[in-house]
Amino acid sequence: MTDLSALIPPRALARPDLAEQAVEGLVRAAAYRPTDAFQLVSPSAELRDGPEATARRVSELVFGEAFDVLESRGPRAWGRARRDGAIGWIDRAALGPVAAPDARIALPRTPARRSASAEAEVVAVLPWNALVQTGGRRDGFVQVVGAGWVAQDAVAPFGDFDPDPATAAERLLGTPHALGGRTDRATDCSGLVQQALTACGLAGGRYAPDQAQLGRAVRDAEARRGDLVIWLKPDLDVWGGHSAIVHDAGHLVHATGAARSVVMESFAAAADRYAAEGFDAPVFRRV
Repeated sequence: MTDLSALIPPRALARPDLAEQAVEGLVRAAAYRPTDAFQLVSPSAELRDGPEATARRVSELVFGEAFDVLESRGPRAWGRARRDGAIGWIDRAALGPVAAPDARIALPRTPARRSASAEAEVVAVLPWNALVQTGGRRDGFVQVVGAGWVAQDAVAPFGDFDPDPATAAERLLGTPHALGGRTDRATDCSGLVQQALTACGLAGGRYAPDQAQLGRAVRDAEARRGDLVIWLKPDLDVWGGHSAIVHDAGHLVHATGAARSVVMESFAAAADRYAAEGFDAPVFRRV
């Protein structure tokens, strides 16, 4: 006999009153509707766990990422980020029609200018890993449709990636730590790990429990640069633990509330702190 629960997507849009049409017959709800596909047209936008402006931030989207909307309520829309499955409420004004991207932003905090000139007005600042559709090229600049002109070296075609997650994460050293953050302006621990993996062309879940299932397990003595190290703690709600990236034999790179930023720290110091705070023993994953 088929176990129907195995057919339910791990992050289905489903509440007792409303669910996406894809899970009709699998999840009980009062009504089912199809989702509508949109794309982020703002540099970034917060994803919150309620429609109120004061609701808790649980993640962020960056320019060009797809977002499937199931319900709109006033200025907010409820749906799921297609890149990582994060669910929440987003500002509807940040969403626009879908356009197929052909490149990504490869440098943090990339200014987009009104014209192809270093002296031109900055009209937007695009975050690392934003998905872009490129247009013309002129004088060392590339046109990003819907944003402006950016320096040519800030745009990487799909297939051009950072060499390893540790190198990628180093780009954000000093970036402020903020729960729910997932950009080069502020990030939480799993947001940093996910963005570093993305920069290397590797898929990565949004939260620590997802990241603890990536790749394959390795023993701590075998861990090498670019491996992930995760301390799980189920009572930390959606975040579920703490994620970091191995930098070398004795150090890791992570976004930590203890330092309030992205830092390089000794593994021993981090391990002692998380053990004292009741986290599980660390697990190591190679992706």
